[in-house]
Amino acid sequence: MHDSDEGARRPARPKRADARRNEKTLLDAAAAIFVRSGVEAPVRDIAAEAGVGTATIYRHFPTRSDLIIAVYRHQVEACAEAGPALLETSASPHDALRRWIDLFVDFLVTKHGLAAVLQADNAGFQTLHAYFLDRLVPVCTQLLEAAAEAGEIRSDLSAYELMRGVGNLCIGAENDPRYDARRLVGLLIAGLRRPR
Repeated sequence: MHDSDEGARRPARPKRADARRNEKTLLDAAAAIFVRSGVEAPVRDIAAEAGVGTATIYRHFPTRSDLIIAVYRHQVEACAEAGPALLETSASPHDALRRWIDLFVDFLVTKHGLAAVLQADNAGFQTLHAYFLDRLVPVCTQLLEAAAEAGEIRSDLSAYELMRGVGNLCIGAENDPRYDARRLVGLLIAGLRRPR
C-alpha cells in the first residue's frame, strides 16, 4: 500500500474554528456586495469588504460559481437558524414571523441574482432549490404554527404559499428603485393578522 492510498482513505479533517470564522466573514462580505452590486461584482470589492486579499478568496473559492453556491448555502443556513432563535427572543410569534420574513426578503434579493447565474447549470440549480425548500419550508411552518396557536394570525396559509408569495413580490425589486418590495411584503404579513 502506498502512502498516497492511505491518505486518500483518511476522512477530511474538520475545519478549525478560525478557518470557519474566516470563511463566514468571506461569505457575509460576498453576500453584502452581491446585494449592493450584483453577483458579477469584482472579487477585489468582496476582498475589501472582508478585509482580506483576493488570493484568500480564490484559495477558498477557486471559481465565481463556487463562491456563488457557497453564499447561497450560507444564506439558507443563516435563515434556517434564525427562525427558532427569533421565536425565543421576539415579543410574540407574529413578531418573530415578521422579523424572519425580513431576513428572507434580504436573502431573496440576493438569491434572484444568484439564481440567474446558476440557471446555466440546471441540475445544480435544481439541487440548490430543493435544498432551499428542504431547509426553509419547515422553519416558516414552525413560525406560522406558533403565530396561529397564539391566535395572532389566521391558520389557513401554508409556509410554501407564503414563501412563494413573498418571493413573487421580490422579483425585480433589485432592478427598480421605484418598487418597494419590503413595503408590499410588510402589508402581506400584516394581512395575516386575525381581526380583533
